[in-house]
Amino acid sequence: MVERERDEGEAARAASGGPLQQEGVVLDKPEGEREEKGDDEQGGDLVEEEKEEEEEKVQEEWSEIRLAIAELSTAKLKSGGGKPATASPPPTLPFLSLSHLILRVLDKIGPTMAVLRLDVQRNIERLQELYLLDPCKYSTLTEIVEKEVKDGTARKVDSCSRAVLWLTRSMDFTIALLQRLREDSDQQSLAQHVEAAYNVTLKPCHGWIASAAYKIATKLIPETKVFISMLVGMDQDCAVPKDEIEKLALLLQPLLDDVHSMMAKFRLDRLKST
Repeated sequence: MVERERDEGEAARAASGGPLQQEGVVLDKPEGEREEKGDDEQGGDLVEEEKEEEEEKVQEEWSEIRLAIAELSTAKLKSGGGKPATASPPPTLPFLSLSHLILRVLDKIGPTMAVLRLDVQRNIERLQELYLLDPCKYSTLTEIVEKEVKDGTARKVDSCSRAVLWLTRSMDFTIALLQRLREDSDQQSLAQHVEAAYNVTLKPCHGWIASAAYKIATKLIPETKVFISMLVGMDQDCAVPKDEIEKLALLLQPLLDDVHSMMAKFRLDRLKST
């Protein structure tokens, strides 16, 4: 009798458009309610997509310095935060990302850095090609260099070990230039800052051909204000981002120190170009 009354009640609810229930569980809902929920979900997806697009747009407007800080901060969090007492194996992927950002900085300096830029580009491609063959195996630069040392190819002109070395030196040059701009952006021209940074980072490693090419190109360096405006973005304050440069230096220097220590360990730190 009770079961019959329950069946009749469910039939009545179905006829009146109410939800069917089985032991307290809703089995169906009115068509309008289902559509309303679907619209809500679709609206939520659209909002999420708009947020992602907005974040991508904001990142595109970031300067290379901010992008580098974000990359290094993420890598630091993944590695567990603080720097250990001994040098840690430098991670390959963040190193490649930072190398790409160097290209963008060199582009802003202008044709002066064309030779260096081409060298950086080739080194990135060489290192990236090996990394993509087995990202797990080559997750650190140490594994890459160690492999080539064992194979006897580390000192070859087209080795990934040389690519790592010259990309690191290019980062040394970039951070030296930015720090000079942070300390003194008004008293000297950009050409003078570039030359000073070059003299303490790349010149000792360059042969006479590379040094001669650099000297010829120094006449094409833009003014300091033009370079800074391109570096920070046209829509932003054209003052030197001193705080950001300092933060970048603090984050980047430990990575560079680790790479230099690794290269010295394998006795590859004194290799020079022609």
